[in-house]
Amino acid sequence: MKLGIVGLPNVGKSTLFNAITNAGAQSANYPFCTIEPNVGVVSVPDHRLDRLSGIYGSQRIIPASIEFVDIAGLVRGASKGEGLGNKFLSNIREVDAIVHVVRCFEHDDIIHVEGSIGPARDIETIRLELVLSDLEILDRRIEKTQKLLKADKKYQAELDFFQRVKEALNEGKSARSVQANDEEKELLSTVALLTNKPVIYAANMSETDFSQGIEKNARYQEVLKIAQEEHAGVLPICAEIEAEISNMEPDEKELFLSDMGLHESGLDRLIKECYALLGLISYLTAGPQETRAWTISQGTKAPQAAGKIHSDFERGFIRAEVVSYDDLDACGTMNAAKEKGLVRSEGKDYVMKDGDVVLFRYNV
Repeated sequence: MKLGIVGLPNVGKSTLFNAITNAGAQSANYPFCTIEPNVGVVSVPDHRLDRLSGIYGSQRIIPASIEFVDIAGLVRGASKGEGLGNKFLSNIREVDAIVHVVRCFEHDDIIHVEGSIGPARDIETIRLELVLSDLEILDRRIEKTQKLLKADKKYQAELDFFQRVKEALNEGKSARSVQANDEEKELLSTVALLTNKPVIYAANMSETDFSQGIEKNARYQEVLKIAQEEHAGVLPICAEIEAEISNMEPDEKELFLSDMGLHESGLDRLIKECYALLGLISYLTAGPQETRAWTISQGTKAPQAAGKIHSDFERGFIRAEVVSYDDLDACGTMNAAKEKGLVRSEGKDYVMKDGDVVLFRYNV
C-alpha cells in the first residue's frame, strides 16, 4: 500500500512524515522545502505476529508494510504549474490513497502561505487544484472515447459516464462523489484521477490541543464536518507528539501516550484508518522459517489470496487449511486446535477473513 502525504506548505507534512517513518526528510519553515518526494516504508503493527512466531518457533517475522510518500507542498495554481505543481501532482497519481494534512494549530513562528489558519479554505485550495488537474486528464480520455465512438457505438455509454464525471468536476466536486455502478467504477479506475482516490484528512493540532481535548478544537471540528460530508476518513493528530515519541523505547512511549490520554500512536491510528478506508484486511501464515502478514482486500477468495504469495499457489490451488488467530491463540498449538475441530478445510469459494491463519495446499 502506498500513501501520499499532501497539503499546503508548512502544515506539518514533513514533520509528520519524519516522525512516522524516521526517514529524516528535510523539514523547514519555508515553502517548497521538499522538492523531490521523500519515501519511507513502515511496518504495520500487528501483535498477532509475535504470538504466532512463539507458537511456531519462527526464525523471522515479516509484517505487512506501507510506503509513505511525502509530496511537496501544493499551492494555489499548482495545476497550472505554480510552485512546480505539475510535477508534484504527477507524484500523487501513483499512490493508493491520499493523507491530506490540514493545519489546525496556531504558531507565531511558522508562517502560513495564505496568511492565516483556515482549514476549510486550505482543503478547498488543494481540492480545486486536484480537480483542475483531473479535468485535463479527463478531457484527453473523453477525446479518445469520442474517436472510438465513431467506429463503434458501444462506446456511447462510456462517453456519457465520463461526461457526467466532467460535470461534477466542473462544479468543484470530486470524481469519487459521482454515483456509479460497478461497471462504471471499474471504468473510472482506468483513468488516473486524483479526486477518485480515497482521502484521509489528518488534522494536525498542537500538543496543548491534545491535552485539553480535541473536541474543543474548533478547527478540528471544521475538518471533521468536511470529512463527514465527503465520506472521507479523518484523523486528529499531533505531529509534535509523533516527533517526540518516534525515538522512544516501547515502554517509555506507552507511558508518554498514557500521560497524554492516548492509547496508541498516531501512526497506529493512521494505519487502522487507511485499512478501513481502503477495505483491507490481513491474513497470516506461520511456520518454523517465518511468520508473515499478507494484506488483501475484503472479499478476496482463497485462491486469489494464495496468489499474493506466489502465482503458482493460485494456479494450482487445491484447498486452504484455515484457523482463526483467536482460536489458535486460545489453543496454544495447531495440533490442539485440530483436536478441537477448529481447523477447517476451505475450497475455492471461501472468502478470507481478517486474522485467518492459513496453510495453502496446491499442485502445479
